[in-house]
Amino acid sequence: MKKVSAEVLNLDVEKLIEMLNAALCEEWLAYYQYWVGARIMEGPMRIPIEAELLEHANEELKHAEMLIERIIQLGGTPVLNPLQWQEMARCKYETPTDPYIETILEQNLRSERCAIKRYQDIADYTSGVDYTTAKMAVDILEDELEHENDIVSFQDDIVAMKGAIGKMVK
Repeated sequence: MKKVSAEVLNLDVEKLIEMLNAALCEEWLAYYQYWVGARIMEGPMRIPIEAELLEHANEELKHAEMLIERIIQLGGTPVLNPLQWQEMARCKYETPTDPYIETILEQNLRSERCAIKRYQDIADYTSGVDYTTAKMAVDILEDELEHENDIVSFQDDIVAMKGAIGKMVK
């Protein structure tokens, strides 16, 4: 049974629930990718980067909670089977087979850039017709943009550090 919150929307609620469930799957995958990558990575600046990636993981978990709440508010059912996460996700999980820090950061950067597109799509779809979902999408989008910036900053720092070490060796 649809809830009043879904009945007043001038959009395809089933399509929106599908979009939100796909985003939910991606958040679970991103959570695990950040969490496991932070735990196994090796290389320069590991300690501060590990702390930041674990913070990102917790924020991805928070996003999953927000999505679940909104899906239920709209009368939908969140994805219940973890085996469906990879199947439904546009932003795929990348197994961290190489624990080197730059590889882990690059994998997470690809995931963030995909998430940015996902939440832009949700914000565009709901803009002006579903203010609650649009605001949630924009709030999550802001977090994903911040994550992207954090990762790029770490990558830049590692490149600068390598350059400085290279100059000292010469």
